[in-house]
Amino acid sequence: MEWRRFLAGLLLFLAVPFIPHLRIVAPIQETITFIAPAMAVCALLGWRAGGRWQLAVIWVLLAIWSVGQPISTDRTYDAIARSWAMLLAAAFGVVSLLNEKRAFFPRALSATALTIGVVGCICLARPESMTRYATTLSGAIEARGEEELANWNATASTKEWKALEDGNQTIMNMSAEVVRFWQEVPKVTAVAAPALLALESLAALALVWGLYHRVSRVRLGAPLGRLRDFRFNDQLVWGLVTGITMIVLPSLAPLRLVGINLLVFLGVLYLLRGLGVLSWFLAPRRIALALLVVVAILSWPIIGIFSLGLGLGDTWLDLRRRARPTS
Repeated sequence: MEWRRFLAGLLLFLAVPFIPHLRIVAPIQETITFIAPAMAVCALLGWRAGGRWQLAVIWVLLAIWSVGQPISTDRTYDAIARSWAMLLAAAFGVVSLLNEKRAFFPRALSATALTIGVVGCICLARPESMTRYATTLSGAIEARGEEELANWNATASTKEWKALEDGNQTIMNMSAEVVRFWQEVPKVTAVAAPALLALESLAALALVWGLYHRVSRVRLGAPLGRLRDFRFNDQLVWGLVTGITMIVLPSLAPLRLVGINLLVFLGVLYLLRGLGVLSWFLAPRRIALALLVVVAILSWPIIGIFSLGLGLGDTWLDLRRRARPTS
């Protein structure tokens, strides 16, 4: 079962370019770009720990080949995607070498922060780069939204759809909502492109970590934990406070975009932590957990806000240390 879940997650990650709603969330839609460089680093770390050198050679060659393959006709976007994937993999290797006993999530979080730091230094040395990078990523997301809107308009203009829509107010309203979605949502996600890229990087590293430990006998650390055990350093809550401050205070208006991205990034992490708390409480009750999944699909905004609150509350209350109800 564990293999099936992992494989489903990996396939979903690799299928991002073919799933419209994920394309406007993932700044780098060619998610396969992340896999080979990070796997090469893990294989090299495994070789250093006594693993097979053949595995390291294979993945290094695959990484060199994959990084050399253009993924877009937009040269700036292409350079950003491949450079980010290489920097992220290298940062993960450095962090792992510095502290081999650290759990996966602190490593991945540190590697992502280090990658952001390196890119930030590049942008400080060449200020025009920051604008170009941000414009390219946000522009790519908006362009995908426009492409999906064009696809929908092509569908809505067919005789079959017009016949279905004729006199049916429900279908007409649905069409209007779909158009509004593809017009507005990509603009919103484009603003949070840096945060979404950081989240995408964490997801990529998690999948590579799981993949490596399924093809190699050498362990680089503990395996990925279950969602119900997911937690992280409580001090990250100050990042959330900082983000809110940047947005609220007029004097910090120039940093508002940074604040929005901090809130999005940490908000998603705390939402996952809250879902972990829910999973922990419902673990003995499979039926209740299944119902939660159904409710989450049907009423995801409510579950999302509730889970975010639980995740934040867990920072102070440490809810999973309390005894689980038995009745």
